[in-house]
Amino acid sequence: MLFPWVTNGGVIPMRALKILVVVMGVMLIVGFAALVAVVAGRVSRGGPTTAARGFAGKPIEIPRGARIEAMTAGADRLILALVLPEGGRQLIVVDLATGARLGAIELNSAP
Repeated sequence: MLFPWVTNGGVIPMRALKILVVVMGVMLIVGFAALVAVVAGRVSRGGPTTAARGFAGKPIEIPRGARIEAMTAGADRLILALVLPEGGRQLIVVDLATGARLGAIELNSAP
């Protein structure tokens, strides 16, 4: 006989079926309890997340009356395109890691 729990008629005896149902139920309860424990542990641990860490950059000075027309972010730089009140344009380059202003580029029209 290949499977001892299967009788000649191909039916599992009722006692074996009851044991199988109880074992699977216990496995479900233990698995759910482990899942709840892991989630509760991660929530209670907390810790700083990437979005929650502080940013200690200094304010970036732009000319009075200028407005930001566009922003472009690179791998470690932020470029602000400004429209100056006199009608000129300027690019300000900011380091994303420190928040420091690296420099400004005046844009002039070609003669």
